[in-house]
Amino acid sequence: MQRLQKLTPCLWFDDKAEAAAAFYCSIFDHSKITGLTRYSKVGEEFHGQPDGAVMTVSFELDGQTFTALNGGPVFTFNEAISFQVNCRDQEEIDHFWGNLSAGGPLEAQQCGWLKDKFGVSWQILPVAFLHMLQDPDTGKSQRAMQAMFQMKKLDLAELQRAFDGQS
Repeated sequence: MQRLQKLTPCLWFDDKAEAAAAFYCSIFDHSKITGLTRYSKVGEEFHGQPDGAVMTVSFELDGQTFTALNGGPVFTFNEAISFQVNCRDQEEIDHFWGNLSAGGPLEAQQCGWLKDKFGVSWQILPVAFLHMLQDPDTGKSQRAMQAMFQMKKLDLAELQRAFDGQS
C-alpha cells in the first residue's frame, strides 16, 4: 500500500488549473496528472461554475503531490509563497529558469526568483550556492551573496568565483 503524503500544496487558480498542471508536468521529470474532479449542479449557487467544468486537478511533480483548484478570481498568488527548485548544475538551472519564466513578468525576476505565466513564484537555486551560504568563512559566503544580488537567473560559475574571491 502506498503511503499517503501528509502535506499537499493546493494552488488556487481562476480557471487555469488544468493548463497550469499540464505546464508544470511538462517541465519536471517523473511528473503526471493523477486525477480530475468536476463541478456539478450541487452547490452551483456558491461556486457559480457550469456543470462539468474542472474543479480540481491532482498532479505530481517529481513525486511531490499538488492540487490545483479552479476557484475563480477571488484570490491571486503573491511572493509570500514560492517553490524552491534545487538544482545540481547550471544545466538544470537553465532548464527550469527557461521553462518556468516563459511568459512570466520580467520585473519579477531577481536573485534566482521568478514568477511563471500563472503568477506562481519559484526560486531556482543551485544546491552548491546553498552550501556556500552555510560556509563558516563569512567573507566567502558574503561575497557569494553579494554576487547573487546582481543576478536575475543565478550563474553558478560566477557565484563560485565570487565565493573563491576571484571576481
